[in-house]
Amino acid sequence: MYQKYIKRLLDIVISLAALIVLSPVLLIVAALVRVKLGSPVIFHQDRPGYREKVFHLCKFRSMTDARGADGELLPDEIRLTKFGKTLRATSLDELPELWNILKGDMSLIGPRPLLVRYLPRYNEFQRHRHDVKPGLTGWAQVNGRNAISWEAKFQYDVEYVEKVSFLFDLRILLLTVGKVFGRTGISSGTHATMEEFMGNDDGQDVGGADHEKRGI
Repeated sequence: MYQKYIKRLLDIVISLAALIVLSPVLLIVAALVRVKLGSPVIFHQDRPGYREKVFHLCKFRSMTDARGADGELLPDEIRLTKFGKTLRATSLDELPELWNILKGDMSLIGPRPLLVRYLPRYNEFQRHRHDVKPGLTGWAQVNGRNAISWEAKFQYDVEYVEKVSFLFDLRILLLTVGKVFGRTGISSGTHATMEEFMGNDDGQDVGGADHEKRGI
């Protein structure tokens, strides 16, 4: 009952209320992004959602489009400015995803939507993360976010799928508030955001290993 009906109703009510209440914040952040990082202000990227159906994720951009002499985008560490780091640390860059929640592409709580190119790299266990809608925050985010390994992150994602309930969602929401104010887990130990997921060491096809914009 909760997962089929109540969860979606709560998503609509909370995301709509948040968009209205936070509209001044959204406008201020949008103006700052335009001045400090340029346009477009909103970063759009295809992400797989429920049952791997692809949707357009909305976020405030947090990186510049700086390119090298070869025309390729520079590494994240260079394109992620101090202002961009602040946006990520405070999770303000995620606010436009409230629109994705209102539309029904996402839920307030669920596994974070990752890149489309990761789909062929998951094993069967990891694919179960798509058995629910992706979320603005999730069990993996309150247990380390980008500071934990991909394997641990997927373990938490699937654990959430298996245990989803109102009380579990409430617990994650409350823990998220603490994580946002504590600004923990924003970076991995070796990367400004999170290393690319290249697949599993079990002989599974890991797909193309291109290095386009990560956008995690």
